[in-house]
Amino acid sequence: MSMRRKATTRIDVSADRGVFMISVAAELAEMHPQTLRMYEARGLIEPQRSPKGTRLYSQDDVDKLRRIQEMTNELGLNLAGVERVLELEQQLERASRRLEQLERRSAEMRRQMQEEMERIRASVRAELVPYRRKATDLVHVRAPRQAGRGGEPGGRRIPIERDER
Repeated sequence: MSMRRKATTRIDVSADRGVFMISVAAELAEMHPQTLRMYEARGLIEPQRSPKGTRLYSQDDVDKLRRIQEMTNELGLNLAGVERVLELEQQLERASRRLEQLERRSAEMRRQMQEEMERIRASVRAELVPYRRKATDLVHVRAPRQAGRGGEPGGRRIPIERDER
């Protein structure tokens, strides 16, 4: 007795490609096809259409239908509540994408600023000439006479800033 093995071909289809007709999608989502039509009429789901107008549901659509079913059956939400939840999730997703864009832009700007600061530092270092104070930089200054004191005030050496312009 020889065992014959049936050859099967596996085809990978992207999760957003419409491949299931309404009856199959309804069975996969464990609901009546009329419920899918009602959800479509409410705008909760938007199946793709074949060239002849047949509804084609994707795996993503089936997953969304299951989620809607969970929200209504297990969480007790009505369809208006489900609509609001889905709307808020879309807003959150858009805000998250925008935040990621802004964080990438911020990181790029920080990197550019650091590069510019390093360029400026290198330029300033190259232009600086070390200054060493010499004894000739000290000037003898005679203090003014103080009223009421009779003697010649003594002088002292104080450093002064010289303008090298």
